[in-house]
Amino acid sequence: MKTQNTIPSVPLIKFLKHTLEILKNPLPFHHKNFEEKGDVFKLKIGFKNSVVFSRDAAFAEYVLQTNQKNYKKSKIQTVDLVKYVGRGLLTAEGEHWKKQRKLIQPAFHKKQLENLLDSIKDAIVSEYKKITPEKTIDIFPILNDLAFQTVVKSLFSSAANQDDINRLQHITETAQKMLVKELRQPYLGWWFKYGGEIGKTLELTQEARQILIRIVNERRASLIKENDLLDMLLDAKYDDGSFMEEEQLIDEILILFTAGHETTSNALTFTAQLLALNPEWQEKIYNERLVIQKETTNLMDLVSKSKICQQVIEESMRLFPPVYFIDRVNIEPDTFNNLDYEAGSNLLFSVYEMHRHEKLWEKPNNFMPERFNEGSRKFSSQYFPFGAGPRKCIGNNFAMFEMIIAISELVSIYKVSPNFQEIDITPLITLKPKNAFLTFQKRS
Repeated sequence: MKTQNTIPSVPLIKFLKHTLEILKNPLPFHHKNFEEKGDVFKLKIGFKNSVVFSRDAAFAEYVLQTNQKNYKKSKIQTVDLVKYVGRGLLTAEGEHWKKQRKLIQPAFHKKQLENLLDSIKDAIVSEYKKITPEKTIDIFPILNDLAFQTVVKSLFSSAANQDDINRLQHITETAQKMLVKELRQPYLGWWFKYGGEIGKTLELTQEARQILIRIVNERRASLIKENDLLDMLLDAKYDDGSFMEEEQLIDEILILFTAGHETTSNALTFTAQLLALNPEWQEKIYNERLVIQKETTNLMDLVSKSKICQQVIEESMRLFPPVYFIDRVNIEPDTFNNLDYEAGSNLLFSVYEMHRHEKLWEKPNNFMPERFNEGSRKFSSQYFPFGAGPRKCIGNNFAMFEMIIAISELVSIYKVSPNFQEIDITPLITLKPKNAFLTFQKRS
């Protein structure tokens, strides 16, 4: 391939010089490189290895949608994550992914999700009872439990006991922490392996699988229909009329735990913090809820008519996207915007940078939910909180319904005020909140 323009490069020595800084929070380092090199740069991370970083939204749309057949997910998801959660929808590739997506998609249609809304609300209201009024607390642990409980109740209804739920949550979060260690400290890979840390984590994930197998078998034996996600997965048939095999079913359930709770708990925490800093938007959501409740008590109506609440959540995910990087590897050589990408290039799209790009957004660092008053579709070429293209998150509607109910319920019970100077973050596999200390005053 004839080179038109080479990708600006950041040398290995600069990467090594800032290793400790990158380990703590890589975003300022990447931002400085974007400002110096432009919207695409290549970072040398070894003598032979490099990663291409991009905040070019048009390039992201091209890779994720227009020419998506030439791009696959990176080793992070297709190998590293697989060993802990299996080959479910998030980690699958090629024909296997297509087959699973077609099978599972109907379970996440809006009409099917409507059956889950009561369970979602019950889980949310139950977790909010943990909030102590007039006391400063870190809201993240509560919202993290809330998101996990919501996934469990939507999946299993009442099939899982609290001990099982607690154990599954512990194992899920332990596996995620182990993966973060492996990705952030690859030079300690030998220690994690031979020191037994990876082995212990894999033993835990096997324990989780056994718990899930027991729950599934108990449901099958009961012959009772709960109309939850587990029933939908058990009833789903491939084109040839066959059902999912047990191992694949457990893989899909583990993926729902992994992908379904952490990103939501992060987004809810950032939204609560932003509302604490902008109390006028709390009142807008509260007053909107009062108007809706005068018209209807139907939960689906509440979700679909809570436009202001949705704007606030969408703006929160613009400023603090839980999935703040999207990774891809090109199968064949490719060219975009006069830059050439050799086959096998590791691409990392910074959703965080695209969502704050001054050429794409008015006052990009300001909290302005009104920018979404016509919905998020008008920004579809630059706004990627759930990804884009065929591999857009299958649970995006589930997540939005859950977050609208959670935020609407929160502001109906409490007025929220901040006990922090600015929103702090911990970029791990997802963008996590840090020190989300809030005070809750009960509404009269």
